[in-house]
Amino acid sequence: MTLRTDAELDAALTELAEAEGTSKQEVIRAAVLERRARMDHSTKVTDSAARQLDRWKDVIDRLGTV
Repeated sequence: MTLRTDAELDAALTELAEAEGTSKQEVIRAAVLERRARMDHSTKVTDSAARQLDRWKDVIDRLGTV
């Protein structure tokens, strides 16, 4: 895989890599994995909320009419 960067991204990668004592590749790898983990978490929260709304729909509807 080839990653094309502009000057701003390259500078940011260099700064992060130096600050973390790691390679630019590892900075990118960690960022991608972290973003995927956040996406997975968001999906789980959305799914859970939908299940709870379905489960408690009657109660929520009654509370909304009070």
